[in-house]
Amino acid sequence: MSETTSLGIEPMDEHNRALIENVHPPDWVNPESTGKYNLVVIGAGTAGLITAAGAAGLGARVALIERHLMGGDCLNVGCVPSKGLLRAARAVGAVRDAGEFGVRVPEGVSVDFPAVMERMRRIRAQISPNDSVKRFSELGIDMFMGSGEFLDSETIAVDGKKLKFAKAAITTGGRAVAPAIPGLAEAGYLTNETIFNLTQLPPRLAVIGGGPIGCEMSQSFCRFGSDVTLIGAAGHILIREDADAAAIVQKAFIRDGINLQLDSKVIRVETRGTDKVISIETPGGEQEIIVDEILVGVGRAPNVDGMGLEKAGVEFDKFGVKVGEDLVTSNPRIFAAGDVCFKFKFTHTADALARILIQNALFPGPNKKTSALTIPWCTYTDPEIAHVGMYEKDAQEQGIEVETLVQEFADVDRAILDGDDYGIAKVHLKRGTDRILGATIVTAHAGEMISELSTAIVHGIGLGKMSSVIHPYPTQADAIRRLSDAYNRTRLTPLVASIFEKIMRWGRRG
Repeated sequence: MSETTSLGIEPMDEHNRALIENVHPPDWVNPESTGKYNLVVIGAGTAGLITAAGAAGLGARVALIERHLMGGDCLNVGCVPSKGLLRAARAVGAVRDAGEFGVRVPEGVSVDFPAVMERMRRIRAQISPNDSVKRFSELGIDMFMGSGEFLDSETIAVDGKKLKFAKAAITTGGRAVAPAIPGLAEAGYLTNETIFNLTQLPPRLAVIGGGPIGCEMSQSFCRFGSDVTLIGAAGHILIREDADAAAIVQKAFIRDGINLQLDSKVIRVETRGTDKVISIETPGGEQEIIVDEILVGVGRAPNVDGMGLEKAGVEFDKFGVKVGEDLVTSNPRIFAAGDVCFKFKFTHTADALARILIQNALFPGPNKKTSALTIPWCTYTDPEIAHVGMYEKDAQEQGIEVETLVQEFADVDRAILDGDDYGIAKVHLKRGTDRILGATIVTAHAGEMISELSTAIVHGIGLGKMSSVIHPYPTQADAIRRLSDAYNRTRLTPLVASIFEKIMRWGRRG
């Protein structure tokens, strides 16, 4: 088995060779370790890269260890390749709907799936220098390719070398795991770590899991031409999201032609020739689904094995490394950040945690806390769902009374002009105030819009004040100004309204 094959990146075309050369160069020689490091970081995903670069930029002596691919999931098997496919799928949707805008597309237009995947690999390779061994070495970081293992509370071994540290950071992330379904392993399946290796479109694809990964890939492959069946255990897709918002996306899935099998459980998988046969238990009884490939989009496990955490006195369990709000582990000299320890498993969250880790590990004084973070996120289906802060149920569980305002994009001019008039923007306010507790947006570019509301929450800007912010016309973000206007109208009590009416009447007399 070649080095590149063992890294799980296929096919070995010019783009993937360029990627490997950047993120795991085969000819890399680890440096010699001399003296004690201010900080040793294990894991070069987003959290590890930000931690190492930030600490080195402050003058700390830093070592960064990576056993697999620099850039972690995000660059190699997550955000970057998936959004490359999603952009292609959005283009398919635009062509499909072009007639609505008076654009006549010739019949017979089809998707060149190998070309879609080649573009994804090319762009991934193009982005990879940002996360490369070369770049981080040039930042003054000692780069070690290999598996890091704690020998004790102040020493990590890698590639036969011993690295002494004053502080250490565990940023090893997580990995995809499959549920224990009889016959699944024997039949074979894809995860987010292998689906981007495909070079031919599966004619029939089953997706197990109605969360973000399952939904994004279901819609993409359906638009590329696969016959897609999405199997979800809940009554609707994206169960974590606002139910009204998820229903809008679900309607789009039905329009795309995705076969939704909800409230369903996979019982077993078997093979019949080249077919993979999935037996599912549904509200209507047991059914069989025959496919060519299965994508498992549920289940993640933290990468905590094989690092000698016990020797370092670092506590962990099946959910990951145990940390406090200051990201300190049970060993006060060792910290953790990212998917290996935190429930919100997003690239931007890993970035934010890394900044907290740097502050707390290298500087004296009061530690920064993760509880102070306001975390937005987005699922990049078409339409997208973006959310920040509390859901209504979260506020209710905390005994907070809320007032909810909704703006439909059917009443927003730019959304109508764009043909995106099916979404909503929803804001939850603390009752009796304009304090924003949470917000959800579902529309074509919801992820680009949520930051305005995130900024308002972080800096305590009430919804009522946002009507004074001029939004360019026409934009879809005007929905946020309209929500602010709606709130201000609620302040017009009967007494105030009657006084205002009298003032206007007196004005007419003049």
